[in-house]
Amino acid sequence: MTYTVNCSILLTELPLLERPAAAKAAGFDAVEFWWPFESSVPSDSETTAFERAITDAGVQLSGLNFNAGNMPGGDRGLVSWVGREGEFKDNIDVVAGIGERLGCTAFNALYGNRQEEFSPEEQDELAARNLAAAAEGVARIGGTVLLEPVSGAPRYPLLKAQHALDVIARVKAESGAQNIKLLADFYHLAVNGDDVAAVIEKHAKDFGHIQIADNPGRGAPGTGELPLGEWIARSRELGYDGYIGLEYKEPQETAFSWAIREHAAN
Repeated sequence: MTYTVNCSILLTELPLLERPAAAKAAGFDAVEFWWPFESSVPSDSETTAFERAITDAGVQLSGLNFNAGNMPGGDRGLVSWVGREGEFKDNIDVVAGIGERLGCTAFNALYGNRQEEFSPEEQDELAARNLAAAAEGVARIGGTVLLEPVSGAPRYPLLKAQHALDVIARVKAESGAQNIKLLADFYHLAVNGDDVAAVIEKHAKDFGHIQIADNPGRGAPGTGELPLGEWIARSRELGYDGYIGLEYKEPQETAFSWAIREHAAN
């Protein structure tokens, strides 16, 4: 199984730039990150330090988020955020540059929360334009924009797979962009009441990425009740051949105990 460690939610006991090496030491060859900088356009020294942490660790950067705003403060993306269009546009070039230098081609664009002062239609129109621009921006490096349903954010409008797929269909129809796909986070989908098995049956071959965590608790596989192994296996059978992103909460000392047991069993 080709796993990739999300170093923005795992190994948080360590400074951010030490986490890729820790993932490698734990036996993984790939990592992914939420946006690892405070601003949409970080300094050259900041991007260089981040890229060096990846390359020095000897891991592949498999995925990177566009800037999603202040995540700890409740922000969930700039894609539909009226008033930050310029910031998102500037972020596209930075994301594509990092991807080009590190060989990363998967880029997650969080949709953003609803704003009281703007109508959903206004925000959705902006989101379609921003997603089309993002798709165009990463297309030159063979990149794919990912769009995901999210749980635990009351004002985030994409809750189920079909919500994201409808947005993707709109962007494709309006712009012709083909490099935008669903990020199937099995945890978020399950928590939001989606029929994950049905989503897999219908769309697995077209998934852009899979992420996992167990429920309840968003812990490591095996700590909850979700049939993650079955869902992953079925996705593979139906044509998904990408990474499985480990995006759960677990202390460093036990973060990968399940993977060690799984490896020993095989």
